[in-house]
Amino acid sequence: MEMRVLSWNLFHGRAVPPAGRDLLDEYAATLAGWRWDVALLQEVPPWWPRPLAQAAGASCARVLTSRNFLLPLRRALAVRWPDRVRSNGGGANAILVRGARIPEHRRRRVRWWPERRLVHAVRLDSGVWVANVHLTVPREDPGQEDLARALRAVLGWAGEAPLVFGGDVNQRRPAAPGLAHVAGHHVDHLFARGLRRASRAELPERGPLSDHAPLAVDLVSDD
Repeated sequence: MEMRVLSWNLFHGRAVPPAGRDLLDEYAATLAGWRWDVALLQEVPPWWPRPLAQAAGASCARVLTSRNFLLPLRRALAVRWPDRVRSNGGGANAILVRGARIPEHRRRRVRWWPERRLVHAVRLDSGVWVANVHLTVPREDPGQEDLARALRAVLGWAGEAPLVFGGDVNQRRPAAPGLAHVAGHHVDHLFARGLRRASRAELPERGPLSDHAPLAVDLVSDD
């Protein structure tokens, strides 16, 4: 089995430098144009996952994260003034899957304060589990407790099945015992079990979109 995994923090749909307008079409076209089988997305405007998936020909699983009270109002303001509203437009994480169904989707909260953080994971038709996180910054979690809680939840769901785990972990040197580190850039990292890296990790060109570089890697089965 071969699988290309992409992880990208979308910076709440903003650009650097600020574009001053809604960038859904640009993000959708960029994601659709890259080669990947599974995309782990963080800091996604909550109304974006479905159109992003449709543009890329993918299935989608989404979880809401923080600042989603009065979401219709937040959405209206964020679409009009994204660079003023920033993260107050609401947040979501999403897993997009090409060429496969999502038979199962699980989620678990790992923190309430100062931001609501969740881990979520999907089981693919192949039996592989893929988990996505956006975790707390080091000054709020110096012991990487969020990461440990998220990993425990995912290992419980996956059992002995092959597993990909990652996203924006907000740590430069994250610890994920039992998993192999297969790709990393700054605070974005990918780990795997039952799969190994088939090539060097890549940072696809994204132009001015987001303040995070996308991270992509090809994986193959260990056996």
